[in-house]
Amino acid sequence: MSRNQNKTVENDVPVSAYFKTIKDKKRAEQCRAVDELMRAVTRREPKMWGSSIVGYGKYHYRYDSGREGDFMLTGWSSRAKNLTLYIMGGFDDYDEILAKLGPHKTGKSCLYVTDLDKIDMKVLRSLIRKSVAYMRKTYKTE
Repeated sequence: MSRNQNKTVENDVPVSAYFKTIKDKKRAEQCRAVDELMRAVTRREPKMWGSSIVGYGKYHYRYDSGREGDFMLTGWSSRAKNLTLYIMGGFDDYDEILAKLGPHKTGKSCLYVTDLDKIDMKVLRSLIRKSVAYMRKTYKTE
């Protein structure tokens, strides 16, 4: 793999196989809820990205450095301590939405949720919808 290639790429592993790895019943139910939400917002079928990320749609990026590639438009992963949602547009313009969301933490493009039952799902839908709209406006998407 060259320095300019992503380590996390779309593959043909069935998403159903990933769901089978989620042993905690409550977490599996929450992952199914996020899956349904992201399918509805993106109108895309999920694909596996790497071994543990479920992604919806994809976009093509090109940096000034010349590096370019494809990555998911949005997605999620079940991690040991939380459910991680990938909000690829980042969170710079979403303070108002995040204030209404419920308990969470953020990284550059990661939304970390410990318990989806404490999250306002309408607000989460709005956040994902706005992020996906931004990505579609900014990048070439599929």
